[in-house]
Amino acid sequence: MSRNSKTMKRKIIDIDEEKCTGCGLCIPDCPEGALQIIDGKARLVSDLFCDGLGACIGTCPEGAIRVIEREAEPYDEKAVMAEKIVPQGEGVIRAHLRHLLDHGEAELYRQAIEYLNAHGIPVPTHEAGAAPGARIIPGREAASVERAGRVGSELRQWPIQLALANPGASYFGDADLLIAGDCVPFAYGDFHRDFLQGRVLLIFCPKLDANTERYIVKLAAIFSQHTIRSITVLHMEVPCCSGVRYVVDEALKRAGKAIPVTEHTITLQGNAVEGDLVQRRGHRRET
Repeated sequence: MSRNSKTMKRKIIDIDEEKCTGCGLCIPDCPEGALQIIDGKARLVSDLFCDGLGACIGTCPEGAIRVIEREAEPYDEKAVMAEKIVPQGEGVIRAHLRHLLDHGEAELYRQAIEYLNAHGIPVPTHEAGAAPGARIIPGREAASVERAGRVGSELRQWPIQLALANPGASYFGDADLLIAGDCVPFAYGDFHRDFLQGRVLLIFCPKLDANTERYIVKLAAIFSQHTIRSITVLHMEVPCCSGVRYVVDEALKRAGKAIPVTEHTITLQGNAVEGDLVQRRGHRRET
């Protein structure tokens, strides 16, 4: 706790007013009601309602939203349930509960369920078999995997973290780039076979790596210094991860380059969205 007993140092959303265009795309991803468009800009109107988990980050096309640590009022889950979530109906309640589970917020999830039970509000089905603080993917434990032998690595260079990459490295010359969110290789079982083969890999997290500006600058340098044949973007279906594409697009703009970009979304169940996998495999056979 801080010197002021009513506040504490915690993670909370911060909005860059100069970058914000007031488009409002962040608003639907904040059912807690912490964001509003005021005087043409997105504003954090209540510390009390911001959980600091950053669901709004990935939908900001300008990269104006980030998560910082500062003195703020403690987030009040029951106040959010009463004033923002429950009045919006079952669909928003379901989405909010899943949001808490996805981020491992066991205590906030418990408080939300407690509020619903105390007020006689039915708890909607929101995650089959899930326990507080966990995300369970149905059927994964029982899945059987047939292997014809050990799968070899398709990794062609090191390092792979964008923060560590040297824009002048020779392996970027005439390369096909694969730019992915950190979680993608863990979620998609055939990552090496279906996406990494023949590509130079860079990974980062647009949510946890708060300073995305340095990534835009670094990618712009890579695009400017080398001939890049193509870019494949892979990100998870969660909103914050879509920021991977924003960083790539902004870097292309700054570099003044027109490089073909293919984007694929990986679901929480570890699948490529319909059509993506088929297209990728067909492309590999033809090359």
